[in-house]
Amino acid sequence: MFETILKTTDVSIIPMPQALICMGTALILGLVISICYMCTQKKGSYTKDFAIALTILPAVVAIVIILVGSNVARAFSIAGAFALVRFRSIPGNSKDIAVVFLTMAIGLATGLGYIAFGVMGTVLIVLVIVILSVSGFGENKSEEKLLRILIPESLNYKDTFKDIFDKYLDYYEMKNVKTTNMGSMFELQYLVTAKKDMDEKAFIDEIRCRNGNLNIRSEEHTSELQSPCNL
Repeated sequence: MFETILKTTDVSIIPMPQALICMGTALILGLVISICYMCTQKKGSYTKDFAIALTILPAVVAIVIILVGSNVARAFSIAGAFALVRFRSIPGNSKDIAVVFLTMAIGLATGLGYIAFGVMGTVLIVLVIVILSVSGFGENKSEEKLLRILIPESLNYKDTFKDIFDKYLDYYEMKNVKTTNMGSMFELQYLVTAKKDMDEKAFIDEIRCRNGNLNIRSEEHTSELQSPCNL
């Protein structure tokens, strides 16, 4: 059903029209994937450089595959292409990695001349990404947060905030305790889930009265990527 438009694997003879079609299609499909990724991500959760990389990566892989002619060499080139790709230096998540592999797979398909297969694969996966993102698939309904509270070293942290947490939270668990500010303070880290319609200001005010008005910070808690947010 799906046939390659490249009629030869001889690297000494690269058909220019077919090669241009392969690279052009790879660029267009990479752009489609990049736009889909940006539209389904939260604002500020991706970088311009990463979006550009998603656009050009299929074309780069396609060029490598076109330049390699024989089947044996092609196998080595595929392994080398995957080994040479360096993911973002900043922390990423599973979706980012999956999208990178998608762009490489599309580049591989177009580089081998399977244009129709590459287009079909891109459309199918992009539709799945959009549907899952719009439907809220996999969202954590409990809205767990990582709560960080600074307290003076003289304050016993074991059950200091128990009554406040029982009043405002459905769930809380101490995850970590560490010293800070040259050992003069403790930073307590709790994994918490707020009660429905919790009064955030009252919650923060009661903690401030207990910890001497030192810093309190709340972050969205995920196993892969943490970004500052309000509780």
